[in-house]
Amino acid sequence: MTASMPPRVRCRTIVESDIPALADLLARGFPARSRDYWVRAFDTLMQREAPEGLPRYGYLLDLDGAPVGVILMIFRVVEEDDIRCNISSWYADSAYRGYASLLIAAALRHKNVTYVNISPAPHTWSVIEAQGFRRYCNGQMLTAPILSPSEDARVEAFDPGAAARPALTHSEQQMMIDHVARGCIGLLVHQNDRAHPFLFFPRRFLWNKAPVLQLAYCRSLDDYVRFARPLGRALLARGHLFVIVDAVEKIDGLKGVFFRDRGPKYAKGPRPPRIGDLSYCENILFGA
Repeated sequence: MTASMPPRVRCRTIVESDIPALADLLARGFPARSRDYWVRAFDTLMQREAPEGLPRYGYLLDLDGAPVGVILMIFRVVEEDDIRCNISSWYADSAYRGYASLLIAAALRHKNVTYVNISPAPHTWSVIEAQGFRRYCNGQMLTAPILSPSEDARVEAFDPGAAARPALTHSEQQMMIDHVARGCIGLLVHQNDRAHPFLFFPRRFLWNKAPVLQLAYCRSLDDYVRFARPLGRALLARGHLFVIVDAVEKIDGLKGVFFRDRGPKYAKGPRPPRIGDLSYCENILFGA
């Protein structure tokens, strides 16, 4: 009698033909998300160009041709020497979790990349810290910008169809266009012949029941504090009173409540991101 060969698990780059089986795997691993959600997520990654030498989708664990683990990766070039990767949706079937370290080892081997994890589950915090990730955001502040004392300024909606604005860099202009197309609210604050871009995306707060906005992009948190009240008026006119803002601690000058350890964010690599920039993150590209 010939002994059967033991199953062989290996880690490899995801290719397009893997997507149907990976959508099944992720729907099984994250039951709050439908299979259609993951199909749309892969479609989004398919339409994005990964920087040269980096995977378009991420990596999987292959068990004799069947995927049993996955890690998705969203790459973007922030500047010429600043490549960022949003690590997302890390999962392995229970019988193969002993191999999950292969996934993260493959993902983190690109030393010129800064990796961010913006939605780690609490039980994984110690694990990702052991992998060399460090917190750059300790929690979130639920703010009521219209109630915050701030400077006055004129606010207008960003129009993706308008001519390019010299007050914005080329990358900011394209970022605003891309994010408004995905349902974000884009606003420009005008003061002293300068324009300051802001992006907000819809979320739910307090046990996922209360609809709010989250700050997705501003040039600095100081800008949000500086223009909180006029931004609050513009957002209230659109039916939004509250905005979630990532923070290290309670932000002086803003009315609101700081929630420590809610939505902490981690980074590993040469160029840690600043708070106030969640552009092109999983919550926007895949949907919150």
